[in-house]
Amino acid sequence: MLMVSLKDVAKEAGVSLMTVSRALKSPDKLSPKTYKVVKEVIDRLGYVPNLAAQHIRGVAANTIGVLSLGTATTPFSVEILLGIEQTVRQHGWNSFVINTFENDSQAMEDAVEQMLSHRPSAIIIARNGLKNVSIPEKLRSFPLVLANCQTQDMAVAAYIPDDYQGQRVVVDRIVAKGYQRPLFLHIPKNYIATAKRRQAFEDAWANHSGQKPVQFFMRRDGEDYFEGAQPLIDYLEKPDPLPFDVIICGNDRIALVAYQLLLAKGYRIPEDVAVCAYDNMVGIAQLFIPPLTTVELPHYQMGQEAALHLIEGRKDRDIHQLPCPLIEGESC
Repeated sequence: MLMVSLKDVAKEAGVSLMTVSRALKSPDKLSPKTYKVVKEVIDRLGYVPNLAAQHIRGVAANTIGVLSLGTATTPFSVEILLGIEQTVRQHGWNSFVINTFENDSQAMEDAVEQMLSHRPSAIIIARNGLKNVSIPEKLRSFPLVLANCQTQDMAVAAYIPDDYQGQRVVVDRIVAKGYQRPLFLHIPKNYIATAKRRQAFEDAWANHSGQKPVQFFMRRDGEDYFEGAQPLIDYLEKPDPLPFDVIICGNDRIALVAYQLLLAKGYRIPEDVAVCAYDNMVGIAQLFIPPLTTVELPHYQMGQEAALHLIEGRKDRDIHQLPCPLIEGESC
């Protein structure tokens, strides 16, 4: 089926191309009679504006370009993009996603050029995990907001998880349940989230009568979660009973390893030792047996709020910390 063109509409309505263009963009510049004629032809022929052609002529109005730093290819953070897409649709805006990776300078440069070729009116930079990012020079003049990342390059609004609150809520629950002997298997020490979560844990435990907690950290930028659980492996290889009654895991993937290690050694969860974690990775908590108690990262909300920041024309350049809810399972 052939697409109806602007020229087809003009010919059928008996008007110029300019008149049809005004009917689409500035109907107030036409007489009511002329606009009615053109609108009737547009509806009858089913004409759809050619957005690509509009992009060539200038900025794509009400269109948000999303520079995705691994977000589109990382399952547990892809809901950031869903939050953006559904929000822009609800408000009659458009969006598109360009995915790239920070450790490939050529790929980043190509992604920025591709982004600019679509003529966005505003830009969201979204990351698959909370870190400081560099803002490409060519994007700094656009209305800009960050989701799940922050920057030291310029003052710009960012929507990130409240990792202090998230860790505090789960540790407060552990304290309330009477656990006394925790082992905390942290994510890498250089991550932004790690410092906040450690502080929340130590603040919550400060006035608790339990023993001094044992804490370990993964190596810098580590992604080997068996390495993250290595301290637990070392304890389980000793002949003595495990000296902990709760294992606090820096994320669900460390918890998955911890489950396997504990169950293989005959420990019951939570009867012998409790386990809790962080992330609520795409509903994975319910696939643990028993279901995992974890903290949910607000991925959808970060995307949603970043989109609303641009749609509503918010002027602040603050870092907004969004709450991380407790997902209570049966593991503690």
